[in-house]
Amino acid sequence: MDDPQDQLIEGVKPPHESASPSVAPPPHSHLPVPVLPPRRTGRLRRVAVALLAVALVGGGGGYYWWKQAHPPLPVGISFGNGRIEADEIDIDTKYAGRVAELFADIGDLVSPGQVVARMDTRDIAQSLSKSEAQGRQAQHAVDEAQANLVQQQTQQTLAAQEMDRARNLLKNGWTTQEIADQRQQQLDAANAGLAAAQARITEAQHALEAAEHDAGYYKVEIADNTLVAPKRGRIQYRLTNIGEVLAAGGKVFTMLDFSYVYMDIYLPTEEAGKVKVGADARIVLDAYPDHPIPAKVSFVASEAQFTPKTVETQTERDKLMFRIRVRIDQDRLQAHADAIRSGLPGLTYVRWNPTVEWPKNLQAAP
Repeated sequence: MDDPQDQLIEGVKPPHESASPSVAPPPHSHLPVPVLPPRRTGRLRRVAVALLAVALVGGGGGYYWWKQAHPPLPVGISFGNGRIEADEIDIDTKYAGRVAELFADIGDLVSPGQVVARMDTRDIAQSLSKSEAQGRQAQHAVDEAQANLVQQQTQQTLAAQEMDRARNLLKNGWTTQEIADQRQQQLDAANAGLAAAQARITEAQHALEAAEHDAGYYKVEIADNTLVAPKRGRIQYRLTNIGEVLAAGGKVFTMLDFSYVYMDIYLPTEEAGKVKVGADARIVLDAYPDHPIPAKVSFVASEAQFTPKTVETQTERDKLMFRIRVRIDQDRLQAHADAIRSGLPGLTYVRWNPTVEWPKNLQAAP
């Protein structure tokens, strides 16, 4: 006798067997569907809430710190972004030539008049030696002409004395007219010789001056081939090497002028129109946020930038930006020359209302 349970099992068919034989079962129907336990889902929610709370607390703390470090500016002070810049000076050759020596390199701090390079001047030195030899020869000619002048002066004096005696003798009848005429001819010849000697001295002196001028020119040329730093600053680029031949005006170094360090910013029309040349300013570099640098406004652009020159509407006028340049005091630059860097980003604060006090974080140290 069949087991009732077996009959129950046999009487119940699986869903796919009860369906039409022509319909295929769905793919992967045998794979289970993953379901997260309720306990794990709650843990993930708690972690997400905790992270969100930490982010909110951190953001609030960061905002509080930023507000403490950057308190709101009073009306009368404007600011803008910029970079510290220094005037670049090219140290060039005046004449074409070969680089013989280099006495500086990138990053070196140089002083006014310091020799930084020297060009090959051997050919000029030879020309200088020739001119100096010609000068010595011309000096000998001058000395000889002066000695000849003294001789001619002596002969002229003697001829003049003999002429005077001949006149006296002729007046008393103690000599003949022929002798008197001879004495006159001797005097005339002595005068001509004296004039010629004086002319030779002038000619020799001119030759000497020409030789001295040539020698002086070559000395200047040699000096100009010795390149020196025109101002105090730092070498930023070295553009050549020893042995290279450069044309006239070839660049050897580019240096930063430490006597002119500035930052350019841009302010809108409403604020820029109130800024005057000479107004106080502060430069705060990103690298030194706690050390505001005193500066002065040295330039205010007369034309706007970023928009067309001619605008008709109020909205367009509000978009106009004017360039403002603030310059650091030279005495402060000299005292901190080792800390000067070009290209450092930062903020510049301009006080266009002189009655407004600087905030505590922008008060410069004396």
